[in-house]
Order: sequence, then structure tokens, then C-alpha cells
Amino acid sequence: MSIRFDYNGATTQAVGRSHGVTVKELEGLRKRAKGIHEDLMRRRRKKELGFYDLPFDDVLVRAIQEYARGLRWAENFVVLGIGGSALGPICLHTALAHNYHNLLPAAKRRGRPRLFVLDNSDPEIVTRLLDAVDLKKTVFNVVTKSGATPETMSQLVVAVELIRRKIGPKALKKHIVATTDVSKGLLRPFCDAHELASFVVPDNVGGRFSVFTAVGLLPAAVEGIAIHRLLAGARDMAKRCTRSDLMRNPAYLNAAIHYLLDTRRGKTMSVMMPYSNALRDVADWYRQLWAESLGKAHDVHGRKAYVGQTPIKALGATDQHSQVQLYVEGPNNKVFNLVQTERFRARCPIPKSFRDIPELAYLQGHDMGALINAELDATEFALAKAKRPTVRFVLDSITPENVGGLLYLLEVQTAFAGGLYEIDAFDQPGVEEGKKATAALMGRSKAADLAKAAEIASVWRKKKSLRSL
Repeated sequence: MSIRFDYNGATTQAVGRSHGVTVKELEGLRKRAKGIHEDLMRRRRKKELGFYDLPFDDVLVRAIQEYARGLRWAENFVVLGIGGSALGPICLHTALAHNYHNLLPAAKRRGRPRLFVLDNSDPEIVTRLLDAVDLKKTVFNVVTKSGATPETMSQLVVAVELIRRKIGPKALKKHIVATTDVSKGLLRPFCDAHELASFVVPDNVGGRFSVFTAVGLLPAAVEGIAIHRLLAGARDMAKRCTRSDLMRNPAYLNAAIHYLLDTRRGKTMSVMMPYSNALRDVADWYRQLWAESLGKAHDVHGRKAYVGQTPIKALGATDQHSQVQLYVEGPNNKVFNLVQTERFRARCPIPKSFRDIPELAYLQGHDMGALINAELDATEFALAKAKRPTVRFVLDSITPENVGGLLYLLEVQTAFAGGLYEIDAFDQPGVEEGKKATAALMGRSKAADLAKAAEIASVWRKKKSLRSL
């Protein structure tokens, strides 16, 4: 594994005193960093922060690999999940499977299933996927810790009824696997009643930190990703990301840079921009991790805080023709996380076929990998010239080890940033409010839901006095 973190582009030397951080400012956080580190390690020892130790669970890896080997009969593996239950599997699929895995014939997939993730309650994606797959060759992986997630459970009910009607009630055991709480939750009794295969989401791991649980590992293993290598990379990164010294820990250092740029330089947005299609959904996964963990109205002391950078996903070089105009000349309120791949898994030389067009001669004879990395360097140059701070993650190649290491680094970075902002990075009260409102609107009849429905009706009565166009 080789991942290098380069933060030169975020310093005052690169972008000036108004927009960069100084070594003195970083050094000034060292004492606080040590205290935050000690608190995180104390909570880790108390088994409160389970995500730290997930890469060390070899028993889980063997169980998942054994289950995956038994699915060679299946043509499709469909994940039913939302939020962290979907973004982790999607991220690993995009990064480490063949770019067109689902389009390959079975022989080229080595008999492994195609992977689909139904990550929304949009009726079109549900019904049209069910129209497109052979139900008798499909396995559904329902992923919900509580079993109360309405988007996921509604999909499960649809799938269960279809299996019962078209294949038979006894087929549920063959066609459904659950990833849920070990003993609690609404899904566990259903699993036990139908003797479903199941895997556990640990109590001390939240959804956005669950990529190294069965949530992410099971779909990855089913489609042939080497999950033991993924976790090996995370274990290697753990050695670097559990150092107490801020200046020697890339996760702590990037969190500190983001915190300083946000609170002292007005960089209220964090853009992640990989220059690789394979890593595009790492940015999407990061977006949930950073937003849901750090966007909080109150700090740990109960005081009003309203903190958190807005994360934005972008893709190089695609978004040089979409967003970079704004990034370079728009409001200077962003810090940019550029992700580079030094060696791509494929070569694509640009032939010398247009000799009669001299203006294209500079491209010919190069590889497209060199082109996209030149575009990354050019974007960083343009951002620096416009005084926009950047950091860069440099992966020597896209491997399971490097992807595992990068994701682990970003998880630790987020946990440490929570300490800097003095907020709880592991809850999501804002999300819960929306969940309660959804349940009330759909007619759930608990006392709290009736009260919520009355509150919503009151708000809507006020809105009716406004005009709609």
C-alpha cells in the first residue's frame, strides 16, 4: 500500500495568509490534538467506537467468503439499503470491481453475480429492476440495523411478496440474506422465523462508519473483490492514523487543516475531487461521512454551535468542464481534496493518427493516464493561482489495500474533526427528525407520531396562506 498525503497547497506559502494555514497554527493545535486523541482511544478501549477495530475481524471475513462462494448459482445480488447501507457497497463496487462488471458475460465475471443497489424509495428503480432480473437467479441483501428504515423495509416487503408469489414461500431462505442487529430490531424475528442467512451490524458502529462491516464487505465479496486485502490496507493505515502526534498523523492533520480553514478562513465547503472514475463514489461516501458527522446544531456541552463544512463531490477531469469555473473564479469559500492515481490499471496510448492536424500533435504518443494526471496538476495550479487551498491524496495505484487505507483514514479524520469542533460526530439528530415526520405522514399511529402529524398540519396551514405558481 502506498498513500501519500500532500498538504502544501493548503499553506500560506501556496495561497497567501488570507486563505492558507500556517505551521504555527497547526502547532498551536497540538495540545488539543493530544487530548482529543486520548479521548478517542479511551472510547475505543471501552468499545464505544467500534469502527476502529473492524479491519481486524478475520472471523467475519472467513464467514463472508464462505457465504459468497455458495452464491455462484446466482446471477444477481441486489442490496436493499439507504445511506451508509448503500454508499459503502456502491463505493467499493465502483472502486474495485471491473468498471463494467454488470455488463460482462458470466464467464468474464468468473460466475460471480451482478451487483445492484436499490438506494431509494423511488418506485421506478424498484419495479424496473424487478422487471429486468430473473427472480429465480436473484438474491436480495436487506441491510438495516434497526429493521425500521422505511425505504429499505418497503423494498423488502415488495421482494418478499414477489418471491412468495412467483417461486414459493420456502424460497425466502434461498433468496434473502440480512445484514442487521445481532438480536434487536424489527428484522431479526423475520430472519429467525424463515431461517435466513444473516450478518451483523455491530451495536457500536453507525451506518456511515459501516463500510468495513458486512454492510460493505458482503456485497464486495459476492462480486469477487478481495476483502482480505481491503482490510489489510485499513490495518496498515491504522498504524499511521492512531499516532498521537498531529503532524505525523495524516487523518488528524487533514482534519486540523479543514477545521482551521473553516473557522479562521471562511472555507465552509469541502470538495472531494478524485481524478479517477473508479474513485468517484469515494467522494459520494465521504459526502455522507463528513456532512452527517459534523453538521450539528449543538456541541457536547449543549451550547448552540451550528457547525460543519458542506461536502461537495466532484470528478476530475469531468468537472473541469462543469464546476471548476466556479471553483476558480467564484466565492473563495472552499478547500479542495484532490485524489490522484499515479498508475492506472489499464493503459490507453493515444495513437499518432492525426499527423495532418498539427494542433493535436502534443497529445499523440502519450497515454491517457498521463493526460488525466496532467489535468489534475493543471487544476491544482489554477486553484493555487486563484488563492484556493488544496490538499492531495496520492495513491500509487487503485488496489484493495489503497482503497481500504483511504477509507479508514477518512473515518479517523472525521472522528478527530468532531473533537476539534467539540460536537458528537457519531449521532444524527437532524436525520431522526425527518424519519419521525415521514412515519407520521405515512400513518404510523404511535402517540408521538400523532403529535408530529398535528405539528406538520399546523405548519402546512400556515403555508396555505402563501401563493403557489
